[in-house]
Amino acid sequence: MSQSRLTELTWREVRRAGEQGIALLPIGSQEQHAGHLPMGTDTLLVEQVVDRALALLDHGEPPAPEVVRLPALPFGHSPHHLFAAAVSLSATTLGAVLDDVLDSLVTSGYRRVMVVNGHGGNDEIMRLAVKRFALRARVTVAACSYWTLTDGEDEAGRPDVTPGHAGWFETSLMLAAHPTLVRTPVPARTPVEPPPLFDHPPHPGLTVERHGEWERVDGSTDDASGADAHRGGRLLDDRARGLARAIRAFDAASR
Repeated sequence: MSQSRLTELTWREVRRAGEQGIALLPIGSQEQHAGHLPMGTDTLLVEQVVDRALALLDHGEPPAPEVVRLPALPFGHSPHHLFAAAVSLSATTLGAVLDDVLDSLVTSGYRRVMVVNGHGGNDEIMRLAVKRFALRARVTVAACSYWTLTDGEDEAGRPDVTPGHAGWFETSLMLAAHPTLVRTPVPARTPVEPPPLFDHPPHPGLTVERHGEWERVDGSTDDASGADAHRGGRLLDDRARGLARAIRAFDAASR
C-alpha cells in the first residue's frame, strides 16, 4: 500500500517515509450540530473523506504518492457554538498547535505536509498557519477544507446550502457515513427571519458577524429534514475524488 498511519509506524519507518512521502493531517471539531447530529460531526466527516480519497489513490493509476495519515486533530476553533456546547480552542491556541505539529513533522524528516479541514471555523486559522510556517521552514505545505474539493462530475449537491452547518449537506453526508449517529426523524427547521448575516451577507464579498446570530438560528443554517443518505454518499465520493486529485497534484508540484 502507498499509505500508512503514523500511529502504527515505528520511528525509523516514520523517518524513512518522510524522505519522499506526504504527511496528511485531518482537523475537525467538537461542537453542537443542532439536535440531530453528534458533536464530532466535522471530525467524523473529514476522516471519512480522507479515508475514501486514500482508498481511491491506492487502487488508481498511476501509482499513488506515499501518504502518511496522522490522527485527526479532534478539537477546533468553535467559540460561536459555545452557546449550546463545544470544546473549543482559541484562534491563538489552534494556530500554535498547528505550528507545533508542522514543526514536529519537519524535525522528524518531512518536507511535504497537507492539512485537510472539516470545520469552517478552522479554515482561516489553518491557512494562516500554513502561510506563516512556510516562511520560516524549508517545507511545502498545502491546506484545504474538504467541501471545497470536488471533481465536478456529480450533480447531487445543493450549492445554496453547502457546506452550511447541521443542515441538508452535513446531515446527508452523516446519513451515508454514520447513519446510526443521526437522530431521526430529523425535524424540519422553522424559517428564521431575517436570515443570519454570517450566512447571508448584505453585499457580495462582505464577511459579517452579528452577536447572538448562532443562538437565534438554533445552531443550524438550513433545513435538514430533507437530507438523503443516497445523495450524501454521492457527495462524499465526489469530495473524496476531489481530494484524491488534489493530493496527486500537490505531489507532482512539490517533488
